[in-house]
Amino acid sequence: MPLNVVRHESEHLYAREPRRAFARGAIQAVLRLHRAEEVSIERVRQASGLGKNEFHAMRYLLQAQREQREMGPKDLIVMLGLSSASVTKIVDNLVELGHLSRSPHKTDRRAWILQPTEAGAENIERSYGNFHQSVVEVMEGLSPADAATVEKVLSDVIERLESADSK
Repeated sequence: MPLNVVRHESEHLYAREPRRAFARGAIQAVLRLHRAEEVSIERVRQASGLGKNEFHAMRYLLQAQREQREMGPKDLIVMLGLSSASVTKIVDNLVELGHLSRSPHKTDRRAWILQPTEAGAENIERSYGNFHQSVVEVMEGLSPADAATVEKVLSDVIERLESADSK
């Protein structure tokens, strides 16, 4: 029973029920998608063999690497919302696992540059590959009109959520 409650809690709507049945189905699908994404990301994180903060640190560092931006421990402190000591422990562990390299900053002798190693990048990309491939395959199977509708509806929902967050 408790597991069943957990599985379906995310489908509970904390707003008035929609007046139209077709809207109810669409809302339930969005809520199920959100839950499925949460479960999939947690599965991906577990498959990577990393803790939550290590996993997020690697994701941030991979994104910075793709954008050709340098990142150091101070950036991770801000991005992860953790203390310097916690980030030092995360970085030390990722270096020890061979997922991360740490090199001195070119101009600031006190600073470090962090970069994912090839093995670290492969670990995250392999873990995320199935998740992202599923999304790509489903979306590529849509007609152009359906894809445009999905994009518009999701963009409208995102815009509404973001504007509510900024108030």
